[in-house]
Amino acid sequence: MTGNATYRGFLRQLNPPGSKSNQPQPLYPLSETQEVTLGRDPSCEIVLDSNQYGGVSRKHATIRPFGTTKAGDVPTWQVCDLNSANGTYVNGQRLLGCRRLQAGDRITLGINGPEFIFEYPLPNVSKSPSSYHPDSVTLTQLFPILSTGRDLKRKAYLVPAAIAIIFVVSMFASIGNSAAFNMLLAAYLSGIAYYFIYQLCGQRKPWWWLVTCAIITALILISPLLSGFVLVFRQILPGKIPGENEQISFALLLVRMFFGAGLMEELLKALPVLLAFVIGYFLRSPWRERLGVWEPLDGILLGTASAVGFTLLETLGQYVPDIIQNVTLQAGKDMAELVGLQLLIPRILGSVAGHMAYSGYLGYFIGLSVLKSRKRWLILTVGYLTAASLHALWNATGTVSFLLLAFVGILSYAFLAAAILKARALSPTRAQNFATRISGSF
Repeated sequence: MTGNATYRGFLRQLNPPGSKSNQPQPLYPLSETQEVTLGRDPSCEIVLDSNQYGGVSRKHATIRPFGTTKAGDVPTWQVCDLNSANGTYVNGQRLLGCRRLQAGDRITLGINGPEFIFEYPLPNVSKSPSSYHPDSVTLTQLFPILSTGRDLKRKAYLVPAAIAIIFVVSMFASIGNSAAFNMLLAAYLSGIAYYFIYQLCGQRKPWWWLVTCAIITALILISPLLSGFVLVFRQILPGKIPGENEQISFALLLVRMFFGAGLMEELLKALPVLLAFVIGYFLRSPWRERLGVWEPLDGILLGTASAVGFTLLETLGQYVPDIIQNVTLQAGKDMAELVGLQLLIPRILGSVAGHMAYSGYLGYFIGLSVLKSRKRWLILTVGYLTAASLHALWNATGTVSFLLLAFVGILSYAFLAAAILKARALSPTRAQNFATRISGSF
């Protein structure tokens, strides 16, 4: 990389996340004819400090010339992993073999290791990097979307922002139609709540499959199967839901809620998760991993998706219509719709500390039972009883005190969050988990 070569591609090392240093990191030119190796070995062209970057292999990755574009006038490069111990990541995705580089691509050596950005072209750089002036302005600096456009989806939340805009426009269009407005608002709020859990889990699962799981739960609620659940848990077992004017002790209420709400509803919401396990069992890789339940994170994601379907149908199909009907008789339609909207918002957002917490927690145990199959029934029993107990406690304390209800909600979310963190630690695919590498993604 000496002589009169003209350098038109560069690697720029980025400051570590959280670094307070404003000093520019080194700029490394790329040859159009020779490989550039990165690693801790002194023979590498780009040598990383062993004391600072212990997770980098001696010869970790290499940047190779990849010919020119179809026009034949623009050189290109590819990055290749050299069987490194901790892997090479391009834009947050683990590299398998080689990958052609595009301007703005970020290369990370290992998890949370040193990060480089591929820059091309730098019009003021020629013959050597020493002629590069820090005040020069490139085309991608003037028009950032030319270099960062590929990162918009992954790092700038382009998809969630686009979805939010679509919902906002749709809600504007539905003003005057309270049923449509409530449905759109409920779907958007539940999507926000679920996206929060999805980001915490860090496990990729097809969105269409998660939506399908929610739909299956909603279909179960309107099917004859629900009558069978009611018969078993609320008539045969001591789970009868108290009437509006029925006065019973807190202890008896807790018992009834344990059977009639906790055990019944958590088993109902677990059915789509169990169905996903059965479907995945008969599929071949990679679909068996994408759709099935093979670890706790799978169970959490599918369980919370099932809870979204349950919450939406329960809220839009029962609670809101009932309150609108009752208030209409007393205060008129306009007031009834306002009260219905006020009920809808906290019920949907509260699902994070409610139905999603219980179902996600039980989903953790379903996934754990797959990993620890010899203790399957013990694991499932503990998970089922714990999730049902939290559910019953929430329903019962709502009649006592709002402060106590808030405490139970926080406790339920804490159980779910603890399960997510443990599931990430147990995950066989932890190296690909985007939540565990979130600090190195910006």
